[in-house]
Amino acid sequence: MTTVVTVRYFAAARAATGLNEETLGAATVAELRAEMVKRHGAGLERVLSACGFLVDGVACHDDLAALHGGATVDVLPPFAGG
Repeated sequence: MTTVVTVRYFAAARAATGLNEETLGAATVAELRAEMVKRHGAGLERVLSACGFLVDGVACHDDLAALHGGATVDVLPPFAGG
């Protein structure tokens, strides 16, 4: 079953998509990655290889994690500084 989530892009991910945010359908984080790459291509795929994901403000390191309807997923490239 596909779940609709809001994806917010930051820094290099925003540059690669040209978007601040969009709504996508995916049941898991892995499916969401695949859908983002399908829509935005190899440039975003390269960026995603270094990105972290926050699901409703909580770090998610499991590509098999299920997404719930209405979730907000932040795509965060690594940041420099301290």
